[in-house]
Amino acid sequence: MTETRVEWREWGPEAFAAAAETDRPVLLSLTATWCADCHEMDAKTYAEPRIAANVNDGFVPVRVDVDRNPRVRERYNMGGFPSTVFLAPDGTLLTGAGYLDPEGMRQVLDSVREMYAEKGADAGRVPRALAGDLPPTDQVTEAIEEHLVGQLDVKFDEEHAGWGDDAKFPLPRTVEFALKRDRDRALRTLDAVRNHLTDEVAGGFFRYAGGRDWTDVHYEKPLDTNAAVLRAFANAYLYTGEEAYRQPAAGAVSFLTDDLWTGVGVGGSLGPGTGRAYYARSAGDRADLDAPREDLTVYAGGNALAADAMLAFHAYTDDERAGEYAERILGVLRRDLIDAETGAVTRFRAGDAVGETDLLEDAARVVAALVRAESVLGEGADLARTVADRAIERLHDGGSFVDGPREGEALLDRPFRPVDGNVEMAETLLDLSLVTGEERYEAVARETAAAFAGASERFGVQVAGYGSLVGRLTRGSTLVAVGTEPGSDLHRAALRVADHEKVVVPNAHRGAGPLDVEEGAAVVRVGDRTADPATTPDELMARVADAVA
Repeated sequence: MTETRVEWREWGPEAFAAAAETDRPVLLSLTATWCADCHEMDAKTYAEPRIAANVNDGFVPVRVDVDRNPRVRERYNMGGFPSTVFLAPDGTLLTGAGYLDPEGMRQVLDSVREMYAEKGADAGRVPRALAGDLPPTDQVTEAIEEHLVGQLDVKFDEEHAGWGDDAKFPLPRTVEFALKRDRDRALRTLDAVRNHLTDEVAGGFFRYAGGRDWTDVHYEKPLDTNAAVLRAFANAYLYTGEEAYRQPAAGAVSFLTDDLWTGVGVGGSLGPGTGRAYYARSAGDRADLDAPREDLTVYAGGNALAADAMLAFHAYTDDERAGEYAERILGVLRRDLIDAETGAVTRFRAGDAVGETDLLEDAARVVAALVRAESVLGEGADLARTVADRAIERLHDGGSFVDGPREGEALLDRPFRPVDGNVEMAETLLDLSLVTGEERYEAVARETAAAFAGASERFGVQVAGYGSLVGRLTRGSTLVAVGTEPGSDLHRAALRVADHEKVVVPNAHRGAGPLDVEEGAAVVRVGDRTADPATTPDELMARVADAVA
């Protein structure tokens, strides 16, 4: 980050102890390396001498990198970054804002000081999401999926594409939900992403556009965004076979394996330089612009998502680079960030800094990548079981998953049950159940889906992935069990069945998966219906068509 005059402390017990001892509020600054507005606020606001002195004298200033500390991010995020959050010494919330210029910061500092002088720590509150209430459980029915399909229609921007009438985000999981249920709108959204959020020089995707018409592009390129959008484009190619969707995915592979590659894994982000955007539409436009800011931390969840996306692209296209780098990523995850004996996943290791262990997002994405590896490469299921079992044991409570260990300073010991994280884990457990034939994983997935069903009428397109989960639970999933080694023509044909929610199990003739399959054959099961064996790619495609008819 840009150097400031504020005497920042690290998040931890010492900072909150100092706040309690001196009876001062905590000023929590949530930032990210990729965040241009964060750097601008440092340069314009926190570098202003009188503001810095005011902060240092009247508050305990704490700075947190949101990528390295996702549990802090989820509890105190004010809707974007930077987030400027004021806390009582016990970590309860006083008030908060986003970006503040010098004048806005002066006003907020004065207001918080007056409020705290009048009410003290009693002014703090616990956000409703952290109050400990369990989500409303209900039956998992087809009506939930139907509601979310309706939201695709109601919230779609017919003039500019994408969902919503304000800032436009790629919403890759929403696109994937729509690919099977509202393909035209899904493809129109990907067209807009390709036309407005693609870096035409280096490949990859920018984070979002501030304008409804996809203008005012914000040029950050985080790993998570690029991996998820890469997978969405790969899945669009699976359905269409059109180069318009393959090429942006290939460009994202190049970006992740060139610009963000650290030598062992994919770094966390690439963000614009100080004061002005580094990225431009052509190489000539880039002259004399500031160098980008890099976060080369290898995060477990982000790298797992990248491996998952690259393996999907490799499966659909035979792209050798995507397959090679996916295997390299899986190798670094196994070596540095996953304990093969216990299933513990560590968020990152960077020098002496070590991230948290047992975070829901990381575990879900690691299991998903390993299940994908089992489907494409024929290995990964055993470690996926180990990681999933640990996550279920440690994080599944009261019918749903919490986001991490219920321990730590301030509000970190409060249980938080993110819908999107629960959906990711439940979907990958459903896949794991199909790959291994172990019904206990489907049982946890079903219980998790039911835990949020009572609130489903309030869900919008941002959590449309919940509809995918519910659809698979109510109608059944598509399973293709292949009695050959990975890489055979029959296996490759199974991977290219035009259903991105399917699960493919190679080596089924050796007992892999839940179906008995003879060597050299493939069997398709959709829900409770099992088709006759197929021995050629053409026969397989015919069996799939009959099974889903």
